[in-house]
Amino acid sequence: MAGRLSTVMEGDLCTGCGACAALSDGILEMKLTSEGFLRPMSTSKDVRADVPMACPGLRQSLPPDARFRDPLWGPVTAAFTGYALDAEIRLKSASGGALSALLVSILEQGLADAVVQTARDPDLPTGNTTVVSRTRAQIVDAASSRYAPSSPLADIGRLIGDGSRYAFVGKPCDVAALFELRKTDRQIAESFPILISFFCAGVPSLIGSEAVLRDMNLPQDEVAQFDYRGPGWPGEAEATTHDERERRMSYSRSWGAILSKFVQHRCKICADGSGVFADIAFADVWEADRDGYPSFDERPGQSLILCRTALGRELLQRATDHIDFASYDLANLAAVQPGQVRRRRAVLARLIGLRLMGQPIPQYRGMGLVRMARENSFVDNARNMLGMMRRAWRRRRARA
Repeated sequence: MAGRLSTVMEGDLCTGCGACAALSDGILEMKLTSEGFLRPMSTSKDVRADVPMACPGLRQSLPPDARFRDPLWGPVTAAFTGYALDAEIRLKSASGGALSALLVSILEQGLADAVVQTARDPDLPTGNTTVVSRTRAQIVDAASSRYAPSSPLADIGRLIGDGSRYAFVGKPCDVAALFELRKTDRQIAESFPILISFFCAGVPSLIGSEAVLRDMNLPQDEVAQFDYRGPGWPGEAEATTHDERERRMSYSRSWGAILSKFVQHRCKICADGSGVFADIAFADVWEADRDGYPSFDERPGQSLILCRTALGRELLQRATDHIDFASYDLANLAAVQPGQVRRRRAVLARLIGLRLMGQPIPQYRGMGLVRMARENSFVDNARNMLGMMRRAWRRRRARA
């Protein structure tokens, strides 16, 4: 066992992945808090419950190996851009549909028996639930981004050792936890041979989703369906009411102006927003405008595809009937994923700020934080350190 649940919770280090609940023999359950995040709650009132070695809130360690490691983006065996050849998947998915198309390919070729992934919660349109997809139709139904808390590892205990092989799709922290679990448990490794991730800018609270609905002038109880990114690329946030009224909001407003302001604390000190522990990771590969910034104008979707292991590259090569892809120069990626770059460079300074305030922090190994911090100016590092110290002080006062 790796540490105490109380340390994770008091330090606000929980990612919400659900690994601790999956391995707790029913002692822990993932439940929504008043702040709108999924957190482990003890069923036995034992706040001293242990969390497993795999807890990404406490540590993440990327082992050294022979793979090429890009300083920003981690292990990469090959990089591509691409899109789903299936027009329905490309339109419905958030960024070209390459991830969903790969999942269809994996099932059709029998490389896995099912896919564990996140989809909208039928009982809470802005919320998420974990589903096991076994058909193309189920994969298509779960396609598109879900900018809300999810705990895809919480229920994997019932799948381990059932004789099926699962492809797992999750946030970088979810995949990091499962990567660790596979190293120490043969049954888990056999049950989850394929790990797939996507770039993540942080997990917003469900309170953020409520703010989007308020901006749309819609009470939550009137909403029958909510898509954070509807058809197209980047796609608009779309809400449909029970009486079939519709509201839409641009991606730049829904995410950039609202949801990004509600991201949980742990995500602000995340060293891995790009899925470095996965076999293959996907992202939006925005086109840059004349000033070099990402352009969110609507256009046919394009996915960035980072093969991180030999298996990841094999999976993509076997999906040529489902995905059109071409080589991509990683040197161009920083310009169209500036948020990921800023956070990678800022993480070390933020961690130092928390330590100076006596707060617990995750242990990162092999994540290149020192090198990234050196790419920041002294002023930027100082600003990030002092900003995190102020946030820690405010949280301390709020809890007093």
